[in-house]
Amino acid sequence: METFKLKASLILVAILLFADCLNVEGQICRPSGTIRGKKPPPGECNQDNDSDCCKEGQLYTKYKCSPPVSSHTKAYLTLNGFEKDEDGGAPSECDNHYHSDDTPVVALSTGWYSKGSRCLNNITITANGRSVVAMVVDECDSTMGCDSVHDYQPPCRNNIVDASRAVWKALGVPHGQWGGLDITWTDA
Repeated sequence: METFKLKASLILVAILLFADCLNVEGQICRPSGTIRGKKPPPGECNQDNDSDCCKEGQLYTKYKCSPPVSSHTKAYLTLNGFEKDEDGGAPSECDNHYHSDDTPVVALSTGWYSKGSRCLNNITITANGRSVVAMVVDECDSTMGCDSVHDYQPPCRNNIVDASRAVWKALGVPHGQWGGLDITWTDA
């Protein structure tokens, strides 16, 4: 009888572990911690495109994950400069180059960036009754921020598609409304 109970328990544990492994993609992305803001040195936080600068002592949420990708993944579109000396900071992670604001390119939140697995691949962004294809060239870091590497900007939220001006133009968003927009996207 004891052997039966042990075997049944082991089988139950194996089934639960297997079911949990299958469910990983559908799990909700939860915060992975916080970062305490530091006041940027004078002139060190580029606020082009209405970028935020970290505030001394404020806690900023960080994420290692993003919501699951689907055929219509909900996200929040933000505006980023990918040219040298703009708020994007350093050259793009994917190719170590700067990109023209007239080219439809994006940076994805850390989870969607997926350690570079989407680098130089296209995504289709839909909003405002229009769609545009843009190339992934960078990560919008959801795990770090408030330092010189990140231009003293807070970590990105886990649902960000940070886009060049060309993307905003292609979506037909009036210039005065650029900066934040609910969108959907999918791999192209």
